[in-house]
Amino acid sequence: MTQRKQQQSLSSTHIKVTLISGLAGHSETVRRTFRSLGLKKFGSSRIHPNVNPILGQINKVIQFVKVESV
Repeated sequence: MTQRKQQQSLSSTHIKVTLISGLAGHSETVRRTFRSLGLKKFGSSRIHPNVNPILGQINKVIQFVKVESV
């Protein structure tokens, strides 16, 4: 197997996303991304499936969240 396929097969099916920054001072589009991920206030966490649409949203706000495999 190639290295990429090994990484995909070893990856978790779910990820935990935790908001590590408050919502104040962020643009409206970033706030909407937080809400779509289910993050309402500082320290809130949600578990999401490890799928491309969710990963795209996380990449948009990666500097404000902590991501862990579950």
